[in-house]
Amino acid sequence: MLHGVDVSSYQPTYSTKGLDFVFIKATEGRSYINPHQSSQASRAREAGCVVGFYHFLWPGNIAAQARYFVDKCASKLGDVLIVDWERTSAGTYASNAQKDQFIREVKALRPHRHQVLLYCNRDFWLNHDTTSYAGDGLWIADYVSAGHPRIKAKWRFHQYTDSPIDKNVGQFSSKAALKAWANEE
Repeated sequence: MLHGVDVSSYQPTYSTKGLDFVFIKATEGRSYINPHQSSQASRAREAGCVVGFYHFLWPGNIAAQARYFVDKCASKLGDVLIVDWERTSAGTYASNAQKDQFIREVKALRPHRHQVLLYCNRDFWLNHDTTSYAGDGLWIADYVSAGHPRIKAKWRFHQYTDSPIDKNVGQFSSKAALKAWANEE
């Protein structure tokens, strides 16, 4: 298992010690941009980590949100792109069709050397998802022992705690294997 964290604007700086990957919140809806994403990505890249960027999905305007995400995130070729599918601060969430559309839109907008993943928690995967479409892989949040999420679906990454920071593991044999996967076309 490889180790990583995910950060947002609440963690403008973070330690990269022992990390293989870092996922960074880039955007939300069609109006929010993480002002620290470029420096957060630079810190990860300097440490040799695989970098990913995620978009917090709101219901509606899916094509516009996908364009906003790929236009505003600080990604480079080989970075992982992710949709964060969960309840919004308003208590709403994008439908299955909207989640699937967003993944497909991002894949169409960035067709070369970008893996596009779905992030969701165990409740969403088991009780809201009806399509099991996760693009190029599932990043599941379930706060149990690292690498043992309580789902039967194949997953690539597991967020296993949010204390004191969101910690994750990746199902890859080595950092080289993760980098090769991230750069696949």
